[in-house]
Amino acid sequence: MFTGIIEHLGIISGLDISSTGGNVTVHAPTLADQLTVSASVAVNGCCLTVVDRDRDCFAADLSPETLAKTSFPFLKSGARINLEQPLTAGKEFGGHFVLGHVDTIGRVAYLAQHGDSWNLGVQIPGELAPYIVSKGSVTVDGISLTVARWQNNIAEIAVIPYTFEHTNVADRAPGDPVNLEADILGKYVERYLAHRRPASRAGLRLEDLVDQGF
Repeated sequence: MFTGIIEHLGIISGLDISSTGGNVTVHAPTLADQLTVSASVAVNGCCLTVVDRDRDCFAADLSPETLAKTSFPFLKSGARINLEQPLTAGKEFGGHFVLGHVDTIGRVAYLAQHGDSWNLGVQIPGELAPYIVSKGSVTVDGISLTVARWQNNIAEIAVIPYTFEHTNVADRAPGDPVNLEADILGKYVERYLAHRRPASRAGLRLEDLVDQGF
């Protein structure tokens, strides 16, 4: 489990992708020597297992499911990526519950400076839209962010200077793919309500239940 508070930035130094999977190598001298083989690490919000490491780099395998659900197939050598180690007991919980299980890819709609901050707009795919709530949390490339405005399937997020400077948000441009993970609490609520409703209402989604006053 992660919190979405980015601790390190890394750079992709190797990316090998095929129809059956792949492997990524990350240059991360501030983090690599803290990792161990078999440990988990969130790379742009995707929980991966370290399969090799040295003082400056670590490597992880990419399954076909990971390649299908994340932006790894679109990344190139030299791209900056967000990194986070798993939450440990006693550590400050500063973001929200992030599993590192990417739901789908979204697209950057815009990134515009607004005073000292930036407004980041992300186009949310229809299947993830029911889980987006104004003032709620969403994970974008591993970053725990708060939805400031939600309309027309675009989540607008106010990015403070610290986040802009210490993550790869600054590298984003309209059309870029980003990894999205919805708040797990919304998914559990939907699952719970699905089991409580009468069988005649089978097939309703979370947004349908909200519309009907549940």
